[in-house]
Amino acid sequence: MKEVYSFLKKCKIYYLATIDGDQARVRPFGTVDLFENRLYIQTGKAKDVSKQMHAYPKIEICAFDGETWLRVAATAQEDPRIEAQEHMLEEYPELKEMYTPGDGNTEVFFLKDGTATFSSFTRPPREVTF
Repeated sequence: MKEVYSFLKKCKIYYLATIDGDQARVRPFGTVDLFENRLYIQTGKAKDVSKQMHAYPKIEICAFDGETWLRVAATAQEDPRIEAQEHMLEEYPELKEMYTPGDGNTEVFFLKDGTATFSSFTRPPREVTF
C-alpha cells in the first residue's frame, strides 16, 4: 500500500473512475493520504463523485508516471471521523480554503479490498493487494 501511495504522490494527478447509473465517469483527482495504515482520497459531499461512490462504492484509479502506469481497483468506504479529515487537509493545506474538517461537506474515503497493478511496456504486470 505504501508503494501505491508513493506512486500516486509522485504522479500528483490520477484519474478516478466511478459508476453513475449505467455510465462510467472519470475525472482527475489529486488527493491521496496514508492515515492509520489505510489509503485515503478526499472530495466534497456536494459533488457528483461523492454521490456516485456512495451509490456504488467500487472505483478504479489510474495514474502514469511517464514510464509505468498504475491501476487500482478498490471499494471506497467513507470515514466520517474529523481526525481523518484533519489528516488529509494537513497533507493538502491549499484545500483549506475550500474545505474544513467537520463542515458537512469535507469527505474522505479509505480504499479497502484494493488490488493495484503496476504495468509498463517493458516489464510484466505486477500486482499488489491491500
